[in-house]
Amino acid sequence: MSSTILTLDLGTTTGWALRPQNGQTAHGFVSFKSQRFEGGGMRYLRFKHWLAELKNITGEINAVYFEEVRRHVGVDAAHVYGGLMATLTTWCEHHRIPYQGVPVGTIKKHATGKGNAGKAEVIAAMRALGHPVTDDNEADALAILHWALDTQEV
Repeated sequence: MSSTILTLDLGTTTGWALRPQNGQTAHGFVSFKSQRFEGGGMRYLRFKHWLAELKNITGEINAVYFEEVRRHVGVDAAHVYGGLMATLTTWCEHHRIPYQGVPVGTIKKHATGKGNAGKAEVIAAMRALGHPVTDDNEADALAILHWALDTQEV
């Protein structure tokens, strides 16, 4: 392993997985829910600061992969996803970090063998790989990480 990889399941609750050069995978989820008295752009500013903190902790990030969602249940979810994706891709461009979206079906098929697998199936697949997953967003980020490690030259 010669690259530090960050994978993300973007949303109000963002799942993340980070595989630094030493191969010790870290993962979890973080909330970017808007706070009561803050402006609409603060969620994206907090996301940008969180990305910078990850980069500072790891020293460098060599590639970013994120879940590429084409259909959202609601308008608000679509707006949040679009804002987070815009923030992420701008941040990656600024730091010259390559990034790639991975379709939902591709992630699920790689993780479970079924492109239409449910959240519980992805969680179970990540637990079977030894990850103590507690959230479906975290499980998705881990599934993206395993897809990247197995299919990309990272």
